[in-house]
Amino acid sequence: MIKVKVSLRPIVNKVNLPTVLKTTILPGDSIETLFIATQVGEIFYIRNGVIRTFLDIRPRIIKLGVSDGGYDERGLLGLAFHPDFYYNGLFYLHYSVAGTQGPGALPSPEAVRQGQDALPEFFNPNPCDPSTLNLRWTNRETQYDHIDTVEEWVLQSNGQPQKRRTLLNLRRPFFNHNGVNSLNFSPETGKLILTTGDGGSGYDPFNLSQNDMEIAGKIIEIDVDKNTFIYNPPVVTRFNELPAPIQETLTVIAKGVRNMPGISFQRVYNQYIKYVGNVGQDLVESIFSFVHYKQIPVTQLVQTSLMKSEPDQEGFINFGWRGWEGDFPASIIRGCSANPTLDEKTIAYYNEAVETTSRRLRPLTSYFHKDPRPDKFGGTALTGVQAYMGNAVADLTGSIVFTDFARDEESAPPGRGVLAYSRVRNDGKPNDFSVIQTDYDFGSGSAYYVSLGTNLNQTRIYLGVYGSMNVTDYNQGTVFEIVPST
Repeated sequence: MIKVKVSLRPIVNKVNLPTVLKTTILPGDSIETLFIATQVGEIFYIRNGVIRTFLDIRPRIIKLGVSDGGYDERGLLGLAFHPDFYYNGLFYLHYSVAGTQGPGALPSPEAVRQGQDALPEFFNPNPCDPSTLNLRWTNRETQYDHIDTVEEWVLQSNGQPQKRRTLLNLRRPFFNHNGVNSLNFSPETGKLILTTGDGGSGYDPFNLSQNDMEIAGKIIEIDVDKNTFIYNPPVVTRFNELPAPIQETLTVIAKGVRNMPGISFQRVYNQYIKYVGNVGQDLVESIFSFVHYKQIPVTQLVQTSLMKSEPDQEGFINFGWRGWEGDFPASIIRGCSANPTLDEKTIAYYNEAVETTSRRLRPLTSYFHKDPRPDKFGGTALTGVQAYMGNAVADLTGSIVFTDFARDEESAPPGRGVLAYSRVRNDGKPNDFSVIQTDYDFGSGSAYYVSLGTNLNQTRIYLGVYGSMNVTDYNQGTVFEIVPST
């Protein structure tokens, strides 16, 4: 693929960890405004080069960074503006709710032996112990980590945002895999899209992502214009726990999600290509593309569950997790006792990999956590996927750009993120990717690439960078625009 080099133009610095970068046109304006949502609960906007506060919900956000040395995957995770925001002022938030901290869904083995509750350890299945392959999430009302909420807000005529109603309250088993940039509107259907993540820990211990009745591990469309009289939905984990009027507003368009940094739509003639990235476990990060998909109404899922049958899933998108990690059977990686310089790889869930083989969608492109090729890189976690339709960086026009949190290379500077791109092939086959070179000098400090965004017509692309992997280290964020190399 063509080697591309770009420059990074700083727009604003010294902000907290920027999780969402979006533009919209404010009521009464004629030009787009860039909005920045931070993980700790702030939403800023840029006017004439000056940063201003749009909304501050920090008191509503769960206390972050307490249990893992400052690292956290909760907080303000989604912001989306209604397609008619200019006229109705409606926008939507997804965040982790203050005061909802629980003990976690999977206490550590040591805690179990001592009869105690404890924060969960990172889960690893053991193919030699069937009991670890078929865990169940029990006592959900007490054994959970936190509650996420999806809310509708309105920008009032006096310029002050106000909450209108709650769309969903979701109980989450672990602190991680809650999605990021998790709310986006579909230009095809006009519905709000939520990417939920599999619930966290590692290896999806309860296999929530493949269970049709579980909300976790799905891509969901929400009809925000339907049944708008519901204001206080219950806290749930399964679709069948929702009241019927809420079920009627929801459709599921994909499952097998591990964790996703949102969804991007690229218009090509009279149809849209959809792009999503599935964050990997230990082996590979993957970007998927699809045009056609089947919507399954939640009411239909619930009805077939009651009848103990399965809905017709022909044409339904399945990313394959937890049986598949991108294009590979999900693997457990251990050091080789016979040769410490090598790794032993064991299929984690052989039966599930077999069962989902013929139904899963193959990735458009993937990149590895370890890659010996000189023109590639070792990744750690996918953090952004955005289509680019601008002409300023001509070699990227029509491509899908993605970011990784920090390249995993001994020779790389500490905490240095990476940009790359790929394209949909005319024959529909998987494609390679190419690293995008940048000429910005970050000095000796860390520069984690934490988010990616575009303007409304995807002719500009924005990059969020943070100087620490800990959300509790404040004011270390910079938002750049990706521009042609000088």
